[in-house]
Amino acid sequence: ESQSGSVLNRTHAEEDIRFARLGEQWPDDIRKLRAAEGRPCLTINRLPTFIRQIVNEARQNTPAIKVTPSDNFADIKTAEVINGLVRAIQNGRRKADVAYDTAIEHAISGGFGFFRIGIDYVNADTFDMEAYIDRIPNPLMVHWDVSTTEFDSSDWNYAFVSDFLTPETFERRYPNATPVSFEGMDAEMTSYWMDRDMIRIAEYFERTEKKRKLYQMSDGRTVRADDLPAMSRKLFEQGGIVIGDEAKDDELIAGFLQMTGLEIRREREAAYHEVKRRVISGVEVLEEDPWPGEVIPVCPVWGDEVIIDGHRHFRSLIRDAKDPQAMFNFWRTAATELVALAPKAPWLIPEGSIPDGNEMEKWMTANARSHAFLTYRPVQGAAPPQRQPFAGVPAGAVQEAMTAADDMKAITGIYDSSLGAESNEKSGRAILARERQANTSNFHFLDNLNRAIEGAGRILVDIIPAVYSERQTIRILGENKKEEVIHLMSQDGGPQEENMEGGPELYNLNVGRYDVSVEAGVNYATARQETRETLIEIMRQVPGSAQFIGDILAENMDFEGAEVLAKRLKMLLPPNVQAMEGLAPPQQPGMVPGAGQPPMGGQPVQ
Repeated sequence: ESQSGSVLNRTHAEEDIRFARLGEQWPDDIRKLRAAEGRPCLTINRLPTFIRQIVNEARQNTPAIKVTPSDNFADIKTAEVINGLVRAIQNGRRKADVAYDTAIEHAISGGFGFFRIGIDYVNADTFDMEAYIDRIPNPLMVHWDVSTTEFDSSDWNYAFVSDFLTPETFERRYPNATPVSFEGMDAEMTSYWMDRDMIRIAEYFERTEKKRKLYQMSDGRTVRADDLPAMSRKLFEQGGIVIGDEAKDDELIAGFLQMTGLEIRREREAAYHEVKRRVISGVEVLEEDPWPGEVIPVCPVWGDEVIIDGHRHFRSLIRDAKDPQAMFNFWRTAATELVALAPKAPWLIPEGSIPDGNEMEKWMTANARSHAFLTYRPVQGAAPPQRQPFAGVPAGAVQEAMTAADDMKAITGIYDSSLGAESNEKSGRAILARERQANTSNFHFLDNLNRAIEGAGRILVDIIPAVYSERQTIRILGENKKEEVIHLMSQDGGPQEENMEGGPELYNLNVGRYDVSVEAGVNYATARQETRETLIEIMRQVPGSAQFIGDILAENMDFEGAEVLAKRLKMLLPPNVQAMEGLAPPQQPGMVPGAGQPPMGGQPVQ
């Protein structure tokens, strides 16, 4: 179903990639015909420049995933921890930036690209798991549910991500698996799943809808009915009550309600989804395990989407620019061919003026070879032999090539000024306006990447409790890329709470629901640079502001010791500012506010 439903998109994607990236821009029959005639087929490929313009724009402005609380049991501090954990996942061993860049490049070049989310052990010596974002280098190896329409693929019910393994790798990875045999399968399926020297396997994700009962408790919480027995047993164990294995769920729930004083106010049947992950060969299942989230972890980055007759078509940036590129190649080849043939211009000679013998042989090659001299027989009343002069490249060929080049710019919306070349825009304002025009005409590609990253953020937020909650500590990254160790609660349920013995603050990733959005814009380093420039400009315009914002300026500096300088500058802040920032020490009883602190520009008050 996926193969037949997406065959048109796949065919066009492969054609676009071969044309734009591999330079296969001459039809095979024309190339062979011209080669037989000894005529050139030049390829002056301008399309990669347009592709790189948008791809590199996306690389410079990767959006950030932002997690925010969405119910009464979620809190801002835990949301910041999840934000830091998402940043750590993106900057892990498998860099998410590489996955994003590969996917957007495929979307611009062929019409669609993908990246994926996976789970693996942290290292070979631990049972701790971690999530990662990885690239899918070949988008044609992904087969998706073509009956769905959600842009972020959250409604996919199946997906295949296939790969080829050598027989040695297959045997090493699956030593107990029988080599794939295609006996009894038709030839089309055999050729589809098997290469002559490689074995094709696939990760097969399947999502099925299930039903479960939900309870709304009197404290406002929503609890799944299948979770209440386990919560009851845990509560009884904490209270020192021994419960046998033969206890029924109804009895456990009744005891739980009695001990907690809670009531079930409402109940309803709710739909949810389970995702299974399988690794399959052509005839058998090699691996099978449940996926902890409700969405298949394959994130598509679509190109330009068009829906006709119920079918989704994904178009690349250069699909409509292929014809102008082919025209450009033809006219530049024609012009080059004319110039190359100029030394072979024929001679005009009077009849009977060429001598016989060796001189005749020299004259037969005179239009293609250089000779020291040529002899001829003078003919009464006729001019000496003359070579036809080269008339130059026809203006029509040059003009047509220029027109084809302009057509490519008009179709892609990327003009010379956007590519860094000098054009008719002279002022900086005009150049920026033309660059914004190019960015606007192709913004849908960048926006589709933002939507894919937002979908990836939702998948991560969905699986983070299952993957990380059993760990005692996790490492998160701040916006400044600094690591911080966060301690997690060792028990389920309840909001975040602070260690009463003065220990580190504990966080519970299982409580609350969180929304995901993306913040598109400049990266952190560029934002720091802009902050520095803005603060320095404020200091110039408002001279007295330095003592109030000097610490913020130091925090955004990149030299060694900037943090120490910022801390010392905070000590020079006026007392009321320190109190507002929570930096001033607690006042002693009977102490006048501000006493003992140096006034602005003065000495300490005695």
